[in-house]
Amino acid sequence: MFQGDEPRKEQPLNFLDAVPAVRRIDTDREDLFAVDIVGHVAAADAENLFGLLEAAYALHPKLDVLVRLIDHDGVDWPHVSDETARQGTAHALEHVRRCAAIGEPDWIPYAQGFFATPPPFELRHFDWEDEAAAWRWLDARPAKPP
Repeated sequence: MFQGDEPRKEQPLNFLDAVPAVRRIDTDREDLFAVDIVGHVAAADAENLFGLLEAAYALHPKLDVLVRLIDHDGVDWPHVSDETARQGTAHALEHVRRCAAIGEPDWIPYAQGFFATPPPFELRHFDWEDEAAAWRWLDARPAKPP
């Protein structure tokens, strides 16, 4: 250490902090956007989710969405930019056909609140024990591991 340098305070390393809250799920349908949302969704995770959706919209003018909520612990909406939320809402109206949400909480009523009028696509909530029904509703399956 050089004279005048402060000793660096080491932060404890917590590998769970580095795990993204949004994880893509490979499926047997190219026009299905499927994700796991795990734990707490930080603003950066939400921005990442919207970016992944934008990429999917670029490839598929219309698509279905499947969201599995795993130990969901809220979203940092106040820290997500207003522009991102506005664009995400507008693009969902333009591109989404159906959306299946699996797990708790049932955020469908909250999601509907993003839209000024009822969205022109179907939103359905499924409990964990009904996950297979959600996949059937979207006529899809998770991709088999290689």
